[in-house]
Amino acid sequence: MQNGTARSANYGPWLVGLGAALWGTESAWRIPLNELFDAKVIVFWEHVLILIMFLPILIPRLHEIPKVHARTWGYLLFSGFAGSAVGTIFFTLALKYGNPTVVNVVLNIQPVISTVGAFLLFGDRLAHRFFFYAAIAILAGIFVSVTHPTMIGVSFERAGLNLGSGYALICALFWGLSTVAGRGVMIGMSLRLASSMRIVIGLACMTLILLAYGKLRGAALWPTAAQAHPVKAIVLLLFLASISGGIPLLIYFQGLHLTRASTAGYFEMMQTLAAVCITWGIFHATLHLHQVIAACVLIAAVAMVHHVQQRVEHAGQLANQAATRTETS
Repeated sequence: MQNGTARSANYGPWLVGLGAALWGTESAWRIPLNELFDAKVIVFWEHVLILIMFLPILIPRLHEIPKVHARTWGYLLFSGFAGSAVGTIFFTLALKYGNPTVVNVVLNIQPVISTVGAFLLFGDRLAHRFFFYAAIAILAGIFVSVTHPTMIGVSFERAGLNLGSGYALICALFWGLSTVAGRGVMIGMSLRLASSMRIVIGLACMTLILLAYGKLRGAALWPTAAQAHPVKAIVLLLFLASISGGIPLLIYFQGLHLTRASTAGYFEMMQTLAAVCITWGIFHATLHLHQVIAACVLIAAVAMVHHVQQRVEHAGQLANQAATRTETS
């Protein structure tokens, strides 16, 4: 039994890292898809294909739906809307209008947002040094985003702060808040049902969004560019939905089940590493020296945010256990 636990502890973090790294490959498919489809249409097709993949997981869990409380549905609706639908649209737009390497690095600000969100929504304690490291992460994110930092005082445009960086920050906000809502979902719903229903709600949101923009029609769903390169369009969409969508989701959560949260947080950074290797190596989206330094500082600061918060949570757990033992005795 102990050997089995040890083996789980050994490969669990690597499953988290593999899942995160596969998520990081999505830029390889999303960037060329931006040349064929509107960003909202890409996200729509992505949800259609992932839902088809998840049907074998969803259908056996449908009997659990009547048992889910309204509060849990509220969290799930927000998570599906903010994270699965809107956040992904802004990420796709960020890759289209910004430096893809900058975009993927800036998204590391998410843990800071989700930590503040958990404090406001669930009353989580914030470590004394949280604001210090969070401030460093935010400043580093600003320096990563600008090409010419000395020109910030003149204008953001002269400094090189473009629309893509703005979209990336909005995406980080939505994904960070979605993470907080996801925690609320996990309290009242099984993991497999929650993962599947998040895709269902995301697809419903994307359908309404396309309907509102007048794009829920053949010419918009499969435009001229996609008609000219149908095989390329289909293959890229399939890779996006499988290699960077459904498959890493299953691998990641299996790894998370076998890994301490304090360890998983560091292995999740494989997503940034994989993304930067693709955007820099394949698409030649290079960074200036100050951006490389700022990116390293940003990642280190976020790692410290995760570290100090884990220490606070661990201390809280020990205090609760001590209180329980006192009440029992």
